[in-house]
Amino acid sequence: MRTYDITSTVEDFILEHSSRELKYSSAEKIGVIEVPDFPTLGRVVALRFVEWLQRNPEGVISLPTGKTPEHFIFWTQRLLETWNQSDTQELLGKHGLDTAHRPRMESYVFVQIDEFFPLNPEQENSFAHYIRRFYMETFGLDPKKALLMDAWKRGAPAGKNLGEIFPDGFVDMTLRYRAPQSDIERAQAAAIEETDQAMLEYEARVRQCGGIGFFLGGIGPDGHIGFNIRGSDHFSTTRLAPINYETAAAAATDLGGIESSRRKAILTIGLRTLTWNPTATIVIMAAGESKAQVVRDAIEMSPSVSYPGTVLQSCQGARFYLTRGAISKLSARRKRDWAVGKELSAIVAERLMIDLACRRRKPLVALMPADREGDELSMLLPAAVKQFSELVSRTDGAIRERIDRATMPLRESVFVHTGPHHDDIMLGYLPYIVHLVREPSNRHHFVTFTSGFTSVTNRYLFDQLENLTAHLKNGLLDALIAEDYFAPGDINGKNRDVFQYLDGVAARSKEMDDEGEARRMYRNLAEICGTTDMDAINLEISALRSYLATRYPGQKDIPKVQKLKGMIREWEEELVWAHLGFSCEQVRHLRLGFYTGDLFTPQPTIDRDVKPIRDLFEQLKPNIVTVALDPEGAGPDTHYKVLQATAEALRGYVDAHPDRALLVWGYRNIWHRFHPAEANLYVPVSLNSLAIMQSTFNLCFGSQRNASFPSYEHDGPFSDLAQQIWAEQYETMKICLGREFFQSHSVARIRAARGMNYLKQMTPEEFFREARKLRQATESREAV
Repeated sequence: MRTYDITSTVEDFILEHSSRELKYSSAEKIGVIEVPDFPTLGRVVALRFVEWLQRNPEGVISLPTGKTPEHFIFWTQRLLETWNQSDTQELLGKHGLDTAHRPRMESYVFVQIDEFFPLNPEQENSFAHYIRRFYMETFGLDPKKALLMDAWKRGAPAGKNLGEIFPDGFVDMTLRYRAPQSDIERAQAAAIEETDQAMLEYEARVRQCGGIGFFLGGIGPDGHIGFNIRGSDHFSTTRLAPINYETAAAAATDLGGIESSRRKAILTIGLRTLTWNPTATIVIMAAGESKAQVVRDAIEMSPSVSYPGTVLQSCQGARFYLTRGAISKLSARRKRDWAVGKELSAIVAERLMIDLACRRRKPLVALMPADREGDELSMLLPAAVKQFSELVSRTDGAIRERIDRATMPLRESVFVHTGPHHDDIMLGYLPYIVHLVREPSNRHHFVTFTSGFTSVTNRYLFDQLENLTAHLKNGLLDALIAEDYFAPGDINGKNRDVFQYLDGVAARSKEMDDEGEARRMYRNLAEICGTTDMDAINLEISALRSYLATRYPGQKDIPKVQKLKGMIREWEEELVWAHLGFSCEQVRHLRLGFYTGDLFTPQPTIDRDVKPIRDLFEQLKPNIVTVALDPEGAGPDTHYKVLQATAEALRGYVDAHPDRALLVWGYRNIWHRFHPAEANLYVPVSLNSLAIMQSTFNLCFGSQRNASFPSYEHDGPFSDLAQQIWAEQYETMKICLGREFFQSHSVARIRAARGMNYLKQMTPEEFFREARKLRQATESREAV
């Protein structure tokens, strides 16, 4: 076994300049390197990696795949390619690295962490392809020294591959211990056994090389490291294993839908593989509030198979490199931040008070200072009865006022409801919209910024084409074609498509619904082909059929197919708002250009992405603009990019019209939640509103009905998860205010509440501050 050097001047430098400690209190069982933002995370990890390379020539490294390493890859490549440039030399030097010796990248052994099984390594969504592209080619590693997992050839008979042995992608792990019942099962059982043997040999090769010396990885939604999912043995080795739901859901986009990802098995190094060499440097990097709970579990919980990351607590060289969002549930660090100054900020005090009420399951007005006992964060609340009672009263009054304000009528307002994707607005605050649209003096416009094509499976597109083919073959659209119904840009025709479908919904007629979908698909193809000629449309359908037959799930589509899939999503959203009486003219689709379907997408630009939004504001002259206001995420995702483009456009609009009254409403949906202290509009949600949301989602979002790209939190449609969230938020309010508040309220709408929908109302200046804060956390380019 090789002994590696795990000392680090990079970590010493970061800790010294951040005024943070490696560990706080006995609660933190793994060292933490805390950085302010996502790009800094990548830069610091890259510096630590290069430092390790310098100190451990010819060592064994294991690096991650996915989106999280984006800035790590960028900075490692930059350091290696610009090694002798003055700014790079300065950066390396101040972190204590040897500026005279660039690591010889070809000398290191690379170990692949994991892979889906079976999967062709030539596919762009395979981890093997990622490794070749970003590590072998970009970093200059030697492919001959790479230990890569074979998820395609070994175990298959000569001349075949594992895709042919497992034709539907499903790996039945019971074949390890039951008798095969057919020739195909016998072949599959043999493939599984041979793969098990291959993994045994893989483990032996890793150990023969001296064991992993530097490991960099992320942490999954269930806390997995590598593909060591929740429940994994801490002494596990490299193996073929089944996948769990959370991991399948997180991989659904990359693999073309949950239908594909959940049928896969996985190959993964084990937790013992990772920790076998006691002198290994093990870095887990995580960004964003969505990772905060699994980070806390790994660092603070006792070792358990329920928390795979706890295996690292016994590793001297293990570290978590985290952004501020990712450390937000580490209690000692949060206490340190909140305890600054003589008294708590108003929002922190309110947050602690609401959390205390929920923990004790007591109404706010029933809380006493003694209830703080047993929780170190609650102990930050005032101990004096008078101060404590005043805080209780303020918090209770603030909650009541926010509920009352959300039930007050709004008149003479122009709303511009915006969403990154086509279902974001609906899943964010449809119950509020249902009430707002009842006031006839208000005007509403609905705007989706991206085309959302990645959410439409090839299977769904194929089924839509088959539906159109059947209608054309039976002559059901002949009369419409003859009357030039599908003329380009005919908004009346688009509205008639919508009416046809919704009339079918009302009549419970699948035939009418199918015709509505066929009409819109014909219209979409006519736009793509540049002609309404039926022969041309039929040729296009045939070409698309052939195209889809050659694609693997998750493969990036050509622009024409991206556009067609996006048009399916646009049609679905038009159906949603038509439920409330809005025509296609009031539903706008901007198709911003930064949304490309690539692994690492470009940042928005002023001319391509901001200008169309600014022009829309000038045209519509809104009083209220709604935005998806997510917290710090794991990098610059679609929601974040849309937020920044909207903020830039709105800033220009406000500067041009300084006297125009304007409010911004921030909302969150199934991906993130507001804490009640972060929001200031609490919208009561009735069973009627929940029924409307469920019905509308399932009737309109055909491409999402089967939840092909679900949340890892819920195995089902997004509408189910939205209802669950609103019900949980109502439960919080019921605890804080007491059941009697709702049961005896004078307003029927509040008495009818069975859910609660949080929003954050802001002035433009407050919104710009929020956007700026998120930008600093996501895009900072300042050197550490």
